[in-house]
Amino acid sequence: MSRQSSLRARTKRRLFGIDRTGPPPKPTRAGQPLRPLTIPNAIGFVRLALIPVFLDLACSSADGHDTVAAAIFAAIGWGDYLDGFTARLTGQFSRLGALLDPVIDRMLVVSGMVVAWDFRLLPRWALAVVIVRELTMLVLSRLSLRRGIDIKISWLGRLGVAPTMGAPFFAMLDVHWLALVLLYVGMSLALAATAQYMRSGLIEARKLSSSD
Repeated sequence: MSRQSSLRARTKRRLFGIDRTGPPPKPTRAGQPLRPLTIPNAIGFVRLALIPVFLDLACSSADGHDTVAAAIFAAIGWGDYLDGFTARLTGQFSRLGALLDPVIDRMLVVSGMVVAWDFRLLPRWALAVVIVRELTMLVLSRLSLRRGIDIKISWLGRLGVAPTMGAPFFAMLDVHWLALVLLYVGMSLALAATAQYMRSGLIEARKLSSSD
């Protein structure tokens, strides 16, 4: 493969989010302006606005098995990939997008788990573990931001998103066995990623303390 072909292939991998090597784009880093008025952020705002719509439909159903609610849940979830793809395609990266996306993802996961909990679609002990993990990550992210520490998303964290979101989705569609498998896989990956995040956060905190 020629160098030019290799560069084109790498560019495509970056565009579709396969290649995540290298530092994060400068506009997403701490200290940069929020830049809320971008196309990717507009997608993020729509995702955020659809979460209460999903909750209303799902919680109003008779047994939690609601196709329309599940479709909205899936659309919000896939919107995460869409806004990332749009940011890479247009170059409209922003600090707000970097902060907002993981918050929306965690809100969506917690919302799906709450619906599954309310209708007993999945084991409550596992749902509780996932909910506590997501809320813990929200708190840790806020504390890290206050101290000027950026928590980088690990591959374990990225791999855990799809099964964790897939669990309540398939539970709402009454595909119980698949929802159960995805719940346990997603929970395991999420807990392993949390351990990585906490370790990285402690290392960064020590660096900041030693430099003061």
